[in-house]
Amino acid sequence: MKLPMKHLMPAEENGFTLVEILVTLAILGAVLPALLHAFASAARTQGLSDNSTTALYLLKFRMAEIEMAGYPDVGEETGEFGNNTRYRWSSVVEDIDSEDVENVRRVQVTVTWLHRNRERSMSMNTFIADRQKPETQR
Repeated sequence: MKLPMKHLMPAEENGFTLVEILVTLAILGAVLPALLHAFASAARTQGLSDNSTTALYLLKFRMAEIEMAGYPDVGEETGEFGNNTRYRWSSVVEDIDSEDVENVRRVQVTVTWLHRNRERSMSMNTFIADRQKPETQR
């Protein structure tokens, strides 16, 4: 006995039509570039954040070195944090010109680094007094 052809084919077809697939591809084509841009931007921002955090710690380290050395000499210095590193430092020590304050020097430390072929920097200032000299009384 031969079965009719309509009984061999299921009444309900599972799967997607060509129109549904094309609509899905069009939506993906519109959304995917925006998602890729968002991920790339997040990666760039994360890199800058990592470099800024490292620079902040190096800045605090260099400032602590200067403070531990005591009353610094007036002048400028530059250097690097280790060999072949992208982080450099510079410090400027100057006297405070004030009649009210004596034996105090202003110290400014700046850390610079390259991020995406652009120089970035971070600075910190402090004042250091000469504790060996007594204050003058008025």
